[in-house]
Amino acid sequence: MEKQTGRRLVIACGGTGGHLFPGIAVAEAWRQRGGEVILIISEKQIDSLAAEGFGHLRFERQPSVAMPRLWSPRMLGFVAGLARGIGANRRLLKEFGAHAVLGMGGFTSTAPLIAGRWSGLATFIHESNAIPGRANLLNARFSTEVLVGFAACGKHFPGRTPQFVGTPLRPSVEQRPDRGESLARFGLRPDRQTLLVMGGSQGARRLNELVCDALGKLPADRVQVLHISGPQDYEMARVAHEKAPENLTRVILPFCADMQHALACADLAICRSGASTLTELAHYGVPSVLIPYPFAAHDHQTRNAEIFAEPGAALLWRQEDLSEASFAGRLTGLMADEKALAAMRGAMSRLAVPDAGGKICDVIEASLS
Repeated sequence: MEKQTGRRLVIACGGTGGHLFPGIAVAEAWRQRGGEVILIISEKQIDSLAAEGFGHLRFERQPSVAMPRLWSPRMLGFVAGLARGIGANRRLLKEFGAHAVLGMGGFTSTAPLIAGRWSGLATFIHESNAIPGRANLLNARFSTEVLVGFAACGKHFPGRTPQFVGTPLRPSVEQRPDRGESLARFGLRPDRQTLLVMGGSQGARRLNELVCDALGKLPADRVQVLHISGPQDYEMARVAHEKAPENLTRVILPFCADMQHALACADLAICRSGASTLTELAHYGVPSVLIPYPFAAHDHQTRNAEIFAEPGAALLWRQEDLSEASFAGRLTGLMADEKALAAMRGAMSRLAVPDAGGKICDVIEASLS
């Protein structure tokens, strides 16, 4: 049963789609319970793109600067910017009459959390990855509670007892659309297997390059491609798609605001292994090839991928082991193995965590009662 809070929550969630979309999901769940919410996002282009479809929500844009190494000459600039951010957020929290602050990760969350703590409010962080980044290790110091998307992440916050809640899904993604309707939306064929390629909100150059090279080598009589390249790689990918064989059904997009339809089409996904992406794949039970971003902080994407590869929900292919010579053949062989895909589909579905947004709201409400 839904509770009516009447409480005001500030959610800091900018910087990447992996922070923003879960933050939006919590905002929607909070509003459904009668609460009010402000979302603090960064000034990055991806935040503006992602926020366009949520005109009913209030967004506040703030500068965000990653913390440099301790003895870096840029540290003075970071500290000065953080001080300005704390002051601006204290004013925002007071004007809004906030009761609590939730940070979804990244340094966009730091100033709002410190401002909330210094204002005497309940403060929370959510870490969606298996290994927390520097930002959330810092943010945890200013948080009343630590919430995690993977149970295995809890050990990285010594002296705390993190609560496992999963990673929230946007309401639009949570409600699975009809596959036939989704295929038609993209102009895809119902008699083909759909290979969904997702570069992530900020793209994935090497992943996109491998897929673009593979376009001419895929069996066009049974496979089609829905390729979401990310804005940075779109022009490169668009040119490759124009040169692909005419009989290969394919769609290339820089960004997809309707991910529920893309996921509903997918028979196999190729993607990075950010936590939000994995959460969506689990909800839809999509067998996946995970290619972790090799330069992610603390190699957290590899650990995320391992959590899904170990029970057989996905295959972990390391970027350094992949080449144009073999990539298309490996994909084609996997898509032809229906038995393997069915087993992966079942294992993926079992990793889904229902109503993570509601669980986060429950924790916040309990702290305010």
